[in-house]
Amino acid sequence: MPIAHLEDRAILAVTGPEAGSFLQGLITNDLERLEPGRGIYAALLTPQGKILFDFFLVEGDGAILIDCAAIARDALLKRLSMYKLRAKVVLEPRDQLAVLAQWEGGQATDAITYIDPRVPALGKRAILTKAEIPADALPAAAYHKHRLALGVPEHLDFGSDKMFAMDADLDELNAIDFKKGCYVGQELTARMKHRGTARKRLLRAEGLQAGGTLQAGGKDVGEAVSRDFALIRLDRLEEASGAPLTMSDSRPVTLRKPPWLFP
Repeated sequence: MPIAHLEDRAILAVTGPEAGSFLQGLITNDLERLEPGRGIYAALLTPQGKILFDFFLVEGDGAILIDCAAIARDALLKRLSMYKLRAKVVLEPRDQLAVLAQWEGGQATDAITYIDPRVPALGKRAILTKAEIPADALPAAAYHKHRLALGVPEHLDFGSDKMFAMDADLDELNAIDFKKGCYVGQELTARMKHRGTARKRLLRAEGLQAGGTLQAGGKDVGEAVSRDFALIRLDRLEEASGAPLTMSDSRPVTLRKPPWLFP
C-alpha cells in the first residue's frame, strides 16, 4: 500500500459565494460532479483550446481546493485572478497543506481523500496538513514512476499553451465534460470532438530526446515534448506500416501504448 508525499504539488483555495460559478465558467470539467470523496480532474485552456494548466479540484477545508503543480501555482493564481473581475471569490495559497498519493488498495488517510479520477490504478489522493504527513511516506519520485508505468501524462508533459486538450489525452483521462456549458476554449475543443479532427495523441515512449522529431519510414510522425512523452500523429504512424520508430538522429524509440487509451 504505497503512500507518497507529492512535494511537487501545491494547493490553492477558492472561497466565497460565487466560487463554484466562477470556476464552472473557466474549467473543462463539470464542477457539479464534486461531492464528498469525489474530486475531478480538469484543465484551464487558452481561448484557442490549448492547455495552460491541469489540476484536480476537491471540496474541503471550507473551500474548493485546487491541487496543482507547485511550479505552476503562482502562474495559475495570476491567471485566475485575471478572470476574477468583480466575482465574489477569494483566491489564496494554502501553504500549510500537502498532497499524498496512495495506490494498490487501502485508505491513505482520514484527511480530505478522493479517488484519482484519471485511471483506476492511480489509486487515491489526499490533502492534509504538512504536520500530518506520514513519517514513512515515499518521495514524489515513487509516484511518478508508477504514473509513468501507466502512461499517464501531467503538467510538464503538456508544456504551456502548446497542446490541444484532446491531443494531450485529457478526454480519455476524464478531464473534459462535453455536455457542460461554456468554458474558456470550449468551442474549439467541442469541434475537435464532434468532427473527429484530433489526429494526435500524447504517448509514453522510451529513448526520447526532448524537443526532437520522431520518424518512421522516412516520415516525421511526432515530436518528443518531454523526456517521457511524445506527441504522435497516429495517421502518419499507421501509414508507416510498422516501420521502426526513431529520433531524427536514428536513435531507436519504443512507444508504450496504455490500455486506457488503446483498449
